[in-house]
Amino acid sequence: MAELHSGDAPVPSPRAEVSVGQVAGTDVIYGRQGENDLKGFIAYPEGGEADELPAILLVHEWWGLNDNIRSVARQFADQGYRALAVDVYQKEAASDPDQARSMMQEALSDTQTMMDNIRQAYAYLTEVADSPRVGVVGWCFGGGVSLETALALPSDIDATVIYYGRLVTDAERLATLEMPVLGLFGGADQGIPVADVRQFEKTLRDLGKEADIQVYEGAGHGFANPSGRSYDQAAADDAWGKTLTFFATHLRGS
Repeated sequence: MAELHSGDAPVPSPRAEVSVGQVAGTDVIYGRQGENDLKGFIAYPEGGEADELPAILLVHEWWGLNDNIRSVARQFADQGYRALAVDVYQKEAASDPDQARSMMQEALSDTQTMMDNIRQAYAYLTEVADSPRVGVVGWCFGGGVSLETALALPSDIDATVIYYGRLVTDAERLATLEMPVLGLFGGADQGIPVADVRQFEKTLRDLGKEADIQVYEGAGHGFANPSGRSYDQAAADDAWGKTLTFFATHLRGS
């Protein structure tokens, strides 16, 4: 991943520059680990703070929780969701690839702590915010965490979206999934090979799981990232449309 992002920067992509309607957004404390608060960002339709809205849990790219991820949270809120962008690093977002790599490696070296962070975010949405249904989405590093969230909370998460994240192909682990899965991948992604994507797809289908796996020919890694210079407009627009339709179907029943 570090090689794929070499020379990249967390500049806003077109996905992060979309304007929204009347939504509210604020920093939030969604849990606690030891003596430290777990801090993230939450967005919801203006005036809907007390409403029992379906929720989407957003997991950031390897850059961390930055303004570009906050923008996407606002875009989900504009669609009628409560959107909680977690911070699995609990640090200032990275400003360069070396810093991002270091923070990602630190998070992956203690997956137990990382998944406890995610579980507390889910509990906040369901127990404090009273969201009746919760989906999860992540990009790049966050795409892998999105899948791990589904595996950690297989009967709780209602819909999972994976943007070119690290995959699990072990049938025994994937057999635990109970929610529909949408996977969005680049055909030219050197970090997540298409062969792995197809094996993931085959395993899910062999298990009888509901899965929609899309590979965009010619699109590279990070083609829809909120941050970075790898944006592919056509692929990203199609993936975003599929994401909204998927969540509308499985979180809103529409």
